Amino acid sequence: MRIRVTASRHSAFYSPLLSCVNLLRSEGHDVPYGVLAPGQRSYALIRDGATDVMQSAVSSNWNAREMGVEPLPVHFAQINQRDGFFLVAREPEPGFEWKQLEGRALLADQGAQPLAMLKYAAGHNGVELKKINVVRSGSADYVHQQAPIASGEIVVSVGASMPPVAFSSLCCAREYQKSEGYRVFLNAYAKAREWVRTAPAGEVAQQLADFFAGVPAERLTDAIVRYQGLGCWDGGIEIPRDLYEQALTVFQAAGSIAWRHRYEEVVSA
Repeated sequence: MRIRVTASRHSAFYSPLLSCVNLLRSEGHDVPYGVLAPGQRSYALIRDGATDVMQSAVSSNWNAREMGVEPLPVHFAQINQRDGFFLVAREPEPGFEWKQLEGRALLADQGAQPLAMLKYAAGHNGVELKKINVVRSGSADYVHQQAPIASGEIVVSVGASMPPVAFSSLCCAREYQKSEGYRVFLNAYAKAREWVRTAPAGEVAQQLADFFAGVPAERLTDAIVRYQGLGCWDGGIEIPRDLYEQALTVFQAAGSIAWRHRYEEVVSA
């Protein structure tokens, strides 16, 4: 069976999905895996039948809905229930506090969701993002990025600094949910996510090594350890309503959405 999988980003943060791809391939299925190219839109790939399953986020539907885009994908399974970004400094900073960011330069990821979460986490910890010199390029005192971290010292986890949230999820066309491919994928994903959550980090890193050519095994293992420890992959594969509502709260606080979008309009309950 052919099940085409596309990721909006490629990171160890999405290890449950990558492990699922490996599991399906080991079962004899044809599972092409690719990453969204610049200028591509996840909803368009799904609408046009160019992919079957997409790694995205519930928040990806909101602005599109506000612009009247139809049809939009349905989100059917959770990947992460914590933000997976870290703030990285040049040197270790024991006892780091968010207040230390004030007046300093932060090279921040410019994705809509990472920025909204960063802004919320800063406010949740007593700092307004406007008091931080957020830059798009060049040198900075801190860098905002997902693991594995190539260089520098992690000083704080954004995910650990704010409440759990519906961060990343899997989506597809509503029609695809009626297919055998969907059922095969969903069963494999449930197994893979639980395995990634509970298996020794070194084993997970070894299984996923081919997805991260050139990344040292110890660096990939460290990323898995951090994400397991954060509880990113805790819970079942369903997208909890309360975490969906928390994501709405984050985006409203950032001024990124016009209204609160009903759970049933975005998520397959």
